[in-house]
Amino acid sequence: MTARADILARVRAAARVAAPAVVPRDYDRTPVVADPIGVFAARLADYRAGVYRIRVDRLPVVLAGLLPADGVLAVPPGIPASWLAGHPGPVRRDGTPDPLTVDDLAAGRLSVLTGCAVGVAVTGTLILDGGPDQGRRLLTLVPDHHICVVRATQVEAGLPGALARLTDPTRPLTFISGPSATSDIELIRVEGVHGPRRLDVVVVDDQDDPAVGINAAL
Repeated sequence: MTARADILARVRAAARVAAPAVVPRDYDRTPVVADPIGVFAARLADYRAGVYRIRVDRLPVVLAGLLPADGVLAVPPGIPASWLAGHPGPVRRDGTPDPLTVDDLAAGRLSVLTGCAVGVAVTGTLILDGGPDQGRRLLTLVPDHHICVVRATQVEAGLPGALARLTDPTRPLTFISGPSATSDIELIRVEGVHGPRRLDVVVVDDQDDPAVGINAAL
């Protein structure tokens, strides 16, 4: 038998072997996390993000404290007006017929405020899907400062549960794990290369617990 015939015979024999109907899995796809919010906050703080867990009634005050009084705030079209009640500075709402440009968003002392679709506790990840309170990707990739509001009920333990919440598969997804950062060959960390240099995450809890700052108290 020639080498060619031998190889073809092996291929034909392999093709006759039926693949198993179910691929065996020896691991649990859903992580068990006793305190998803605590883990979520700890992961984000480890990434050098600012993290604040607060009551819902404290939201306007905390947001105002995170924004420079003389800076410009950009927001997507679906941000509730109540979130902006404590901010004394100018607000630019993205949308038609006057969408914000790259030059607008790259201006100095500009911050962007968004919500999110879901948070992942074990990885400290924010998932944005372009919903009304999140807006275009441009809003969260160009400005130097991103503030993201996350409801405690939006935090899932792991990625499988988080993805199950995303009901529209046609929306573009943005995964954010801490401020934008990279390292060169000498492992020197540089922040703000591919996105915001500063990330603040405000976790809103409807319970009656006092506001607790993970990195700082406001």
